Amino acid sequence: MNQPVKKPFAFRFQTVLIVVLLISLVLIGQQFSKTIYQIGLVLLIVSTFLQIGASNIDPKADFKGSMKVMGIAMSIVVVVFTAGILLVPYFLDLGKR
Repeated sequence: MNQPVKKPFAFRFQTVLIVVLLISLVLIGQQFSKTIYQIGLVLLIVSTFLQIGASNIDPKADFKGSMKVMGIAMSIVVVVFTAGILLVPYFLDLGKR
């Protein structure tokens, strides 16, 4: 008998992230509960950051390879955001001159 082929970790991870992104958009779009809106917003932010790294992973990668690429991508995201936050006062002051 043919056994079902197990999908690689990266493929499943990317699929779950896309589903979470869609769910978060639905939660944000509802107009009945502010709490649900806030949960959707947080979910969207977290899943978007994770998607930045996950989009650079080969869908055939295993868990170890996926986590290596995610670690590198998240490090880059942290450095870029931190640099942006730290440089804003400098650029504001520069624009006032």
